[in-house]
Amino acid sequence: MDAPTAAPAAIPPIVDRESWLRERAELLVREKAHTREGDAIAAARRRLPMVEVPDVEVVGPEGPVRFSSLFGDHDELVVYRHMWHHGEPFEGQCEGCTLSVWDFRNAIYLAERGVAFAVLSKGAWEELEPFREFMGYEHPWYSTAGVDDVGVAGDIGGETACYLRVGDRVFLTYETTDRGNEALMVSLRILDMTVYGRKEVWEDSPEGWPQGEVCAFWRRDGRPTAQWTRPGVGAVAAGGHEHHH
Repeated sequence: MDAPTAAPAAIPPIVDRESWLRERAELLVREKAHTREGDAIAAARRRLPMVEVPDVEVVGPEGPVRFSSLFGDHDELVVYRHMWHHGEPFEGQCEGCTLSVWDFRNAIYLAERGVAFAVLSKGAWEELEPFREFMGYEHPWYSTAGVDDVGVAGDIGGETACYLRVGDRVFLTYETTDRGNEALMVSLRILDMTVYGRKEVWEDSPEGWPQGEVCAFWRRDGRPTAQWTRPGVGAVAAGGHEHHH
């Protein structure tokens, strides 16, 4: 039988429920203000102008297709631009992008509001297809290799972008990167509700709280953490990479 887990070195003060409810109510005022400000920012997003992007060719499972075809029957499209390290094996790919796409597993509620979802990447389709199959992703993926327009292909990746189709024209309406991508990362939002948070050094936490390297838990034992859920995944070879087939 496993030994009991040792109590953490630092814990919050212990109070009676009435005292806890008072402090919880004070925090709730701030949380509601935060929610209202988020609503106001979303309202401002809906009032942004937009910029037209060319209907370039991207490559998917059926070969080259027009970017506009990613909308399907919908007028809106959200894409996540997955960073890609050319020629690197599965375990050498971006752990942050893996977290983003892995955390947002199903886009059915977007579709119910007339919004399609797809993953774009500058990697060659010949590299993207086996990676998508290995990870078990159900989102449609497309390669933007050779696409020069940043409104479609983005910069280096790790970006979320929103588009509107008007007739046969396509427009970029919104784009975000870095922590803006946390909209797709529900695990991080849940961790923010827990007592120790993300356990990262940048967080404002009480003295003694467990904290360590930023983003360290995104990668474990040489692989993006989500890859360890895949059937038959192997250890990463010491001093190098090991492909999973």
